[in-house]
Amino acid sequence: MTTIEGEVSAGFEPVSEAFAANFFRHGDIGAAVCVYQYGQPVVDLWGGVADPETGRVWTGDTLQLVYSATKGATATATHMLAQRGALDLDAPVAKYWPEFAANGKADVPVRWLLSHQAGLIALDRPVPLHEALTWHPMTAALAAQRPLWTPGTAHGYHGRTWGWLVGEVIRRVSGRSPGRFFADEIAAPLGLDFFIGLPADERDRVSRMVYQRPDVDLTTLPTESVPQELRELVAAWRDPNSFSNRAYAVTYPAEIDFGSPEVQAAELPASNGVGTARGLARMYAALIGEVDGVRLLAPETLASAIKEQAGGKDQVMLIPSRFSSGYMLPTATNPMTGPNAFGHTGRGGSLGFADPQHGIAFGYAMNHIIGGSDDARAASLVDAVRRSLA
Repeated sequence: MTTIEGEVSAGFEPVSEAFAANFFRHGDIGAAVCVYQYGQPVVDLWGGVADPETGRVWTGDTLQLVYSATKGATATATHMLAQRGALDLDAPVAKYWPEFAANGKADVPVRWLLSHQAGLIALDRPVPLHEALTWHPMTAALAAQRPLWTPGTAHGYHGRTWGWLVGEVIRRVSGRSPGRFFADEIAAPLGLDFFIGLPADERDRVSRMVYQRPDVDLTTLPTESVPQELRELVAAWRDPNSFSNRAYAVTYPAEIDFGSPEVQAAELPASNGVGTARGLARMYAALIGEVDGVRLLAPETLASAIKEQAGGKDQVMLIPSRFSSGYMLPTATNPMTGPNAFGHTGRGGSLGFADPQHGIAFGYAMNHIIGGSDDARAASLVDAVRRSLA
């Protein structure tokens, strides 16, 4: 029987029930969920095992890598620079990063990087992983890269490259690496347990990820045995030259061990943020209101930041997706708690978002990486929040 610890305010008991159910019904091993409402925590729960190999339990201070939920933190840093007048999102990237103008990219605005419209999902020549982790070889390769579609005419999820693209703009404008800027300007004022580039002395608090293989590898099935609605996606998975595959093969080896100390210590602002559910929720709470006297974005900056920039069929994911300038927006498969919500998911189920209409900020982190349509954990928690608001 998994022990659940933490606190839940009156009226939010459905979240506690859904969190417990995730362990005995939906496969959670170690996890945490946190919800803020109008700047105050109303749910802060954790439970399970942080490291199945040693039996180390998940505590209120356990850190978890949250994959692409990191993008919400990096987007927030970008909008803070825009708010200060240091960055114009509608100006060409090349204004701040002159080398980026190569191969017909001179007029690509910063906003298209944020909203996955730049056509830079992949590299013609992937970069050795050990070099990519040092930053500059990857940004140089991206600056020289030709777009794979005419920028601004389509959107496709820049799963890996987004962090180097947006992060280099942050670095050029602020004079600090994106992880350092986040630490100084967001994490420190709010007291967040969240890092883009994990310090060595925090390593012992990080949970061990457990990966679940799918019951059926659809790519091995005859086409006629694949459900009709998945055939286009499965065909893309089978094609090494598809956007769906190339977007995740920008390094060699293409597979990245996100559990390794070297990867977690590097700054990958698209995908290697390490923190707590509490840290995610608290950051999003400070985007839509004050948290202990700190507000990250003024209302007018926030309105611009969460305005839809791209929507429809995603050229990489091959399903409908919606993006503002850096944040995911609600869709049928990612409903959040209302039409005005914004945030970002991460591989395997992690999620952070805010809903200004209801004053809600949400964070969920877990170490059992499941993913796919069979993963009901985050959705069940979001549904429980929604029911608590009814």
